[in-house]
Amino acid sequence: MKQNRWGLYAIAVAIAVVGALALGVPVGTLTILGLAMACPLMMFFMMRGMHDQDTHDGRDRDRSRSGRP
Repeated sequence: MKQNRWGLYAIAVAIAVVGALALGVPVGTLTILGLAMACPLMMFFMMRGMHDQDTHDGRDRDRSRSGRP
């Protein structure tokens, strides 16, 4: 059973940002870090979502069994 945990992720990110600001990390640095992490995180979530889908049709399975290209 899958549970929606977006709220917990948002709380964790908020705690990390507030903690970094409390330690004296500049806002500009956090912004650049967030932009740099956006691409890998989007790719991670997109690839994770693809595991629920079967993208192959029956013809691909028949070819792999027969050994023909």
